[in-house]
Amino acid sequence: MTREQVLDLYFMDARCKLIELAAFLDRVDRSDGEGDFRLQSLRMALPLLSSSEAGRAKAVLEALSDPTLEPIPSANGKGACGAWPGIVSH
Repeated sequence: MTREQVLDLYFMDARCKLIELAAFLDRVDRSDGEGDFRLQSLRMALPLLSSSEAGRAKAVLEALSDPTLEPIPSANGKGACGAWPGIVSH
């Protein structure tokens, strides 16, 4: 596909997701209490979107993922939380 075809096909969906993300961050900022590793991970991943380099999706996924290689003996919970609790800010 050409760039224009990709824009024609996917722009409105991407626009919607960007607005949803902005609204989510507005809600978080208006709420009481402290954020946790999920918010920290998300904020660290956001600048990756403005890169002009290929591989942004992979970079964002890696920013939100557990980088360790050793398996843990057992999971602490039933479900995934979408971000790695051991995040270290850069």
